[in-house]
Amino acid sequence: MNTFRKYLPFALFAGFLLFGLNAFMQSRPAPKNTRIYTEVQHFSPYFLDKRFGGLEIRSKTDPDFKEKPNNMTLFQEFERLEREWGKQHLKLQKNTLLILDDNGTVQKEVPLQNKAELDFIHRYYRIGS
Repeated sequence: MNTFRKYLPFALFAGFLLFGLNAFMQSRPAPKNTRIYTEVQHFSPYFLDKRFGGLEIRSKTDPDFKEKPNNMTLFQEFERLEREWGKQHLKLQKNTLLILDDNGTVQKEVPLQNKAELDFIHRYYRIGS
């Protein structure tokens, strides 16, 4: 019993460290392709707004839209909203990403330069060819 008490602080420290690392790993955003993501972000209606109380998800098109998820689910919720928007406003044609507006007209054509960019579109926005 005496040896157990000797190692209890180290065991508690290791346990809290593992729980903290696990929470950190789960709350990280998905990796993004910088060139494609920045091109699409110009047309995406959602953005993260930094406020005194923390981060909020806001919309450029709807001033009343405001979501404030907790810190663990912030990036997952933001990515979910971007995916929903992307399914309706992004289209792949061969090696070109088409960004559409609400009426379906092409706003911008982004030529894909390599397979990594195509894989990013499939993985992040879940858009098929």
